[in-house]
Amino acid sequence: MGQVIDKTYNGLKVPQGEKLVIANGKASASTRPIIPFIEGDGTGADIWRASRRVIDAAVEKCYGGKRSIAWFEVFAGEKAKNEFGEWLPADTIEAIREFGCAIKGPLTTPVGGGIRSLNVTLRQIFDLYCCVRPVRYFAGVPSPVVAPQKLDVVIYRENTEDVYAGIEFPAESKESCKLIELLKSFGKEVRPDSGIGIKPISRFGSQRLVRRAIEYAMANGRKSVTLVHKGNIQKFTEGAFRDWGYQLAQAEFNDSTVSEEKLWGELSGKMPEGKVLINDRIADSMFQQVLTRPDEYSVLATTNLNGDYLSDACAAQVGGLGIAPGANIGDTCAIFEATHGTAPKYANLDVINPGSVILSGAMMMEFLGWMEAKDVIHAALGATIQQKVVTYDLERLMTGAKKVKTSEFATAIIDNMKS
Repeated sequence: MGQVIDKTYNGLKVPQGEKLVIANGKASASTRPIIPFIEGDGTGADIWRASRRVIDAAVEKCYGGKRSIAWFEVFAGEKAKNEFGEWLPADTIEAIREFGCAIKGPLTTPVGGGIRSLNVTLRQIFDLYCCVRPVRYFAGVPSPVVAPQKLDVVIYRENTEDVYAGIEFPAESKESCKLIELLKSFGKEVRPDSGIGIKPISRFGSQRLVRRAIEYAMANGRKSVTLVHKGNIQKFTEGAFRDWGYQLAQAEFNDSTVSEEKLWGELSGKMPEGKVLINDRIADSMFQQVLTRPDEYSVLATTNLNGDYLSDACAAQVGGLGIAPGANIGDTCAIFEATHGTAPKYANLDVINPGSVILSGAMMMEFLGWMEAKDVIHAALGATIQQKVVTYDLERLMTGAKKVKTSEFATAIIDNMKS
């Protein structure tokens, strides 16, 4: 049943289980891993209760008690603020560091001021440089596009750099004024009432992200990795991301990959069997092509801000953020999470779609090496949607659907596992 770990975090005793060992972004085998969870703000409590039931049912279905998860609650967001007076207690950080893997619901972040994004903070504390967002279609989900089933991509978004990493200074602050003066000395004019954001993109950060994207493509039989960038305009950041990606592919994966330039310049467009194509697309063109030619793309490697836009835009094609999973993965830690917001007006009403956290849980099963449980979750969720038993967000767009509560949706998925 696992180890006895005589520790407490946030006043709670650690359950009996096993610590995962995570190296190079991969988890060691375990039969009862201790997994910290953050319930989340707003609708998080409803969503988490439903998701936990589904994940536990899948594990029981597949392994009959030989494997299980030792869930351990840790705190962040409004619940942490109310109970401990802090948005992100030190004990929460230490527990996630200790056990290496966690799953979380949505957390509050005020717009325009107040606390910094807790999601960004967690990514930076644990150096979770890969934001991984698989986007695929479940038959029966309402979609605004004609052929949503053609979109099946996995987005690898760099998570720690770019303007999205949070290096900002408000307009007319001491820091902004100094930076504007410094830029003037370089011959660059910036209006004096400007807020300033800094966009660092490094060779190191870019290449480790692209490395993981290529490794994923090779391990999962994916046909291509596309470097998405705005390098035609931002040549020394976005353009450098593209160049460093190609350099990494050539230096470390030359026997396993083919660049688009080589494909057409030397191979007459004939892709060698078993190799991964490395190509690139400008970000605005990529937004068009995931709509008009989605089946030509497989794995997308992107800078931080572009990846945020692109992953949500892709999710919209297959049903929206309610069923969009996500993970933030580093070399020694991984956090799986809802990709949508807290929707506080629906808190404690038992109405919100829990699909995002359920499917993030399926990603966590894959991370643990429990592929059978991942497949069972996907199959049961897909069957439930095809039966038109769905929460309100999908029901209002479907003909003849049965609207159910968050908890009832989870029950329907579990019933499909049993059948």
